[in-house]
Amino acid sequence: MFKNVMVYKLGGAWTATWEQIEEALGTQRFEECGPTQERSAGWVPPRGEEHGPLVESVGGQYLLRLMVESKAVPASVVKRKADERAQQIEATTGRKPGKKEIRDLREEAKQALLPVAFTKRGATWVWIDLQARRFVVDAGSQNRVDEILSLLVKVLDGFAVQEVHTATSATAAMSEWLSSQEPPAGFSIDRECELKATDASKAAIRYAHHPLDIEEIRQHIAEGKLPTKLAMTWDERVSFVLTESMQLRKLQFQDGVFEKTSQEKEDSFDADAAISTGEISRLLPGLLEALGGEIELVAAVETPLPAAAAPTAQPDTEDAPF
Repeated sequence: MFKNVMVYKLGGAWTATWEQIEEALGTQRFEECGPTQERSAGWVPPRGEEHGPLVESVGGQYLLRLMVESKAVPASVVKRKADERAQQIEATTGRKPGKKEIRDLREEAKQALLPVAFTKRGATWVWIDLQARRFVVDAGSQNRVDEILSLLVKVLDGFAVQEVHTATSATAAMSEWLSSQEPPAGFSIDRECELKATDASKAAIRYAHHPLDIEEIRQHIAEGKLPTKLAMTWDERVSFVLTESMQLRKLQFQDGVFEKTSQEKEDSFDADAAISTGEISRLLPGLLEALGGEIELVAAVETPLPAAAAPTAQPDTEDAPF
């Protein structure tokens, strides 16, 4: 069910009942692209049942599913069609179309091609955990998260999320774990990582299916390269790749987590949802603890320094930290 995890905190005291969320999402139900429509996004029943509810509640966890359909018309085809039309205009009128007219011709060509363009669909899981105050999206890009948040903000009164901040950055923690070869309690280091230089070269070194307890990696870190990805396993139950922005990618549940049962096929959704959300709900607190725990940036800024530790005023400089 979940292949990636981007986690946020539910903002403020926002809460809503199943009925309120279901009614709100009903105004954004997915519809297929029209003949000349390039893209359409909306909510679909998580169980895949036609006309089913748009919100599923499993063990108190709310699950949503956003469907996005898009049409792609190759730019080269649009350009060729527009160029052909421009040549016809020049041949019949003796006038060469200007830049603005060329842009209009390309838009006309695209609109003419859209009705016969192939469509592509992709669905994204969304999980709302009101008890733990978490908002989780199964996405690998910030653009998809932003789109989902924009849709929800429009229909859910008071809905907002906040980024999760930890005392230690993922990059700093991964550097320490690789250098010391001492992963945090409950976790193990697997066989994949990426290191990037911080200078203008942005040189990257990737290891795949390779042991990471080698001097070469420690040397790269000592020379200033920073980990941006690191494959790990939690409690021998869930494997993932931790990124510098604290995303979890390539999520995989280990053998034995999803035990075979005698449930009928139509009941497997509940079991899969309960197991997936249950395992991730236990993984996330352990990961946050490994990163030094959550911190509130506003609180940290607003807390005054003790009088004895307060710094003396310094003139502003271009190199001053921010």
